[in-house]
Amino acid sequence: MTEITARSRFRAATCPYEDASLSIEERVADLLGRMTVEEKAGLMFQTIAVMGPEGTLPDDKDLLPFDFTVREMIAEKGMNHFNLVGGGRPEHIAQWHNRIQELALETRLGIPITLSTDPRHHFTDNPGTAAYAEGFSQYPETLGLAAIGDEESVREFADLMRREYLAVGIRLALHPQIDLATEPRWSRINGTFGEDAELTGKLVAAYIRGAQGETLNTESVACMTKHFPGGGPQLDGEDPHFAYGREHVYPGDNFDYHLEPFKKALAAGTSQMMPYYGMPIDTEHEAVAFGFNKGVITGLLRERLGFDGIVCTDWGLISDANIMGRPMPARAWGVEDLSVPDRVSRVIEAGCDQFGGEHIPEQVVALVRAGRLTEERLDLSVRRLLREKFVLGLFDHPFVDPAAAAELVGTDAGIAAGLRAQSRSVTVLKNESVLPLGEGTRVHVRGIDPEVAARYGTVVATPEEADVAIVRIKTPFEPREGAFEQFFHAGSLEFPEAELTPILDLCATVPTVVDIYLERPAVIPEIAAGSAALVANYGCADAPLLDALFGRVRPEGRLPFELPRSMADVRAQRSDVPQDGTDPVFGFGHGLTY
Repeated sequence: MTEITARSRFRAATCPYEDASLSIEERVADLLGRMTVEEKAGLMFQTIAVMGPEGTLPDDKDLLPFDFTVREMIAEKGMNHFNLVGGGRPEHIAQWHNRIQELALETRLGIPITLSTDPRHHFTDNPGTAAYAEGFSQYPETLGLAAIGDEESVREFADLMRREYLAVGIRLALHPQIDLATEPRWSRINGTFGEDAELTGKLVAAYIRGAQGETLNTESVACMTKHFPGGGPQLDGEDPHFAYGREHVYPGDNFDYHLEPFKKALAAGTSQMMPYYGMPIDTEHEAVAFGFNKGVITGLLRERLGFDGIVCTDWGLISDANIMGRPMPARAWGVEDLSVPDRVSRVIEAGCDQFGGEHIPEQVVALVRAGRLTEERLDLSVRRLLREKFVLGLFDHPFVDPAAAAELVGTDAGIAAGLRAQSRSVTVLKNESVLPLGEGTRVHVRGIDPEVAARYGTVVATPEEADVAIVRIKTPFEPREGAFEQFFHAGSLEFPEAELTPILDLCATVPTVVDIYLERPAVIPEIAAGSAALVANYGCADAPLLDALFGRVRPEGRLPFELPRSMADVRAQRSDVPQDGTDPVFGFGHGLTY
C-alpha cells in the first residue's frame, strides 16, 4: 500500500465537519448533529481487535476472541475504537491499521478509527495487561524507569514510544499505570512506578508530557491513565480481574494517598482515565466496582478533581466471556445481580463515557428507546470522544505509511536507548567488593546465555572452575489454574525450599552474583546473606545486565519499593500504606553504586 495522507481518496469534504479550516468546536457540533442514536452508541464502545498474518483482516471467527469481526463491528455496529492485541512487524501493523481506516471511511459519516494498545515497549507478555515488545524498542518495565528515577529519562522514553506508536497508527496508549504498589503481593506491580506517591507523581507527569506534549495535538499519542482511584490496596494482593480479588481495602485509612499521582496526571493534561475493576470496602464510597461508582467517577474525579476528559471503563464490566477456554464472569463487582441493560445504565450514570472490552452498542440504543437514557446524556460523552479524534488529526490524516513504519520503529538509536536504560535500571543491593567484574573473569553462569556471557568473561562449566558465578532468578509466585489466570503472578513472595537450596549451595561453593527480576517485592533474606553480590532488575536482557555487572554501563537503580524480610511481615503490613514493613531486608530507595 502506498502512502495515503488524507481522507480525500475515499470521501469528498462536503460537510462542515470535514472542513479542516473550521474550529474543532464547530466540526464537533456539526458532526454530532448529524449522528443517529446508533452511531452515537457505537462511539461509546472500545474492544479488542486482532490482526491477521502480515497485516490482513481476519474473517475466520475461529481465530477471533468473539463472534464479530472488526469489519462487522465497524459496518454493522458503528464502532470506531479498537484495542490491538498481539501484533507483528511494524509495517504489518501499519498496513492493518490502514485497512480498518478504509472500512471506517466507507461508513455513512466516515468517522475514523482510534487505535489503542496496552504497553508494547517492555518485557511483560500478558494478554490481559501488556504485549511483548516485538519490533519495538525495548525498555525495562516502568518499575525500572522508577528505579532510575529521572524525569527526563521518562520523558524521553515516552517520546520514543509516541513516535513509534504514531508510525504504526496507534493513537491511544492504555497507560501509564500509576497505581501505588503498597500491597507487595499484588500481581500487577511490575507495571507501576513503585510504592511512593511523590516519585510516581513526578514520573507520570513526565510520561504524559512525553506522549502527549504540553497539550494534546496532531502529533500526540493520547494517554489513558489508570487505574483510578488507585488499584494498589488489593485485599491479600489478589487482582480484581478475578472475583476473589474484587475488594480494595484501606486498613491505614490511606485512600487519599493513592490519589496523589492522579492529581499530577491531571495537571499534566492526561486525556483519558480508566477506573479499575475493584470495589472499595469501608470507605465513604459505595462498595461497588469503580466503573459503576458514581461517587468515585462523578463525585471525586469529575467534580472534586475537575476532570472533563474521557473516562473509559476497564475491559469487560458488562458481559460474561470465555477467555482462553475458561468462563470469565463480567467484573460487575458489587452489582453482579444487575441485568446487562442495568449494568450499562449504571456505568453511564456513574459518569463514564466509554465501555472497554465490550461490543454491545445496541444495549445503549435500547435504553434510549425505552426512555431510560436521554440522548442529551449520550451527547455529553460522544462530544468528548469526537473532540479527541479531531484534536489528534484523525479526520484529516487517518492513514500512515507502512514503509516509513518499518524504518521508524525499532531503530538502532531506539534499541540502543532501551538497552542502556535496562543497564542503568539495574539496582545493586549488595556488593562485597565483587562488582564490577573484570573483563575475562572466569564465570560460571546459570540462567544466562553462555554465548552472551563469553563476550564479557571466560565461561567455565562448573562452579569449582570459576572465580565468580552469576545466576539469574525471578520473584517467586504461586501458579494459578487457567490459561489466562496463570499470567497473573500472585501469592507467596518467598522461595520454596526446593528452589532456594540450589541457590544457597552455589553461593557456598563460589562467590556468587545473584540477579533477581523483581516483578514484585521478593522475600530474599537468605539470598541476601549468602550472595557475594546481589542485584535487581525490572526487565533486562542478558547483555545489558552484563554491561552493568562488568562496569561498561554504570548501574543507577534505587529500589522503588522495600523488600520485606518474611511473609509474616508482608501479611502484617497495611495494604494501603507505603513502606509499612517492620524490618525490611532493603528499604525503599536503597541502591549502591560503583
